[in-house]
Amino acid sequence: MSKIDDLIETMRALRAENGCPWDREQTLDTLKPFLIEEAYELVDAIDSKDVENHKEELGDVLLQLIFQAQIREEEGLFSFQDVAEYINQKMINRHPHVFKNDKTIETSSDVLNKWDSFKKAEGKKITFFGNIPNSFPALLESLKINVKAAKTGFDWEKIDDIYDKLDEEVLEFKSAKTDDERIDELGDILFVIVNLARRHGINPEEALKRSNKKFKHRFESMLELAKDKNIEFNSLKLNDMDSLWDEIKKRDKK
Repeated sequence: MSKIDDLIETMRALRAENGCPWDREQTLDTLKPFLIEEAYELVDAIDSKDVENHKEELGDVLLQLIFQAQIREEEGLFSFQDVAEYINQKMINRHPHVFKNDKTIETSSDVLNKWDSFKKAEGKKITFFGNIPNSFPALLESLKINVKAAKTGFDWEKIDDIYDKLDEEVLEFKSAKTDDERIDELGDILFVIVNLARRHGINPEEALKRSNKKFKHRFESMLELAKDKNIEFNSLKLNDMDSLWDEIKKRDKK
């Protein structure tokens, strides 16, 4: 047996009548958050350049795939082997330039165009934004939407036009009267900011991640600084907290 077969058998044992109560209780719906969480942890492992952590997180993602396939197998629908067979054949069929000596495909653009034609031939309904998953994080989804729309020419002529639009949306947010209006207007502000990021060649998801990381570092450093100075942080006034914050910022710049 292969290592994959060993893992499949382990999962079957966990889901069996005398297996683990927690594993037996799981459904496809309850597993969804774990799959998303493990995918993000895998990305973190890649970013960290930690090879052992990368291997571990790949295993965690693989486990989630086998877990879901096991549930479908119990329902008599398909197995993990069926999944592997399907995706392998799909890759072969969609890469005729590799496996069938198709000389009409030479560039990456040719590959993407052929990929869409394969989807149509398979009877898949393709809407303009259909290849952008609704489950994407909102910033990433917005970026994908804007990039695709801009390729048709539907875009601001000058970057200053985006700044003007941002000012307009901020004013509309300030004048909103209800919670629903504020949600709509805040969404419009974020949508424009994503366009601004796109025009500057910035991935907004990565930019916000960087700001999140920076804030966490500075806030935790500020708590440590207060502790070193024997100051009860929660008792400080905002002005005093700002002073600590500025001290951390100066330290970071050095």
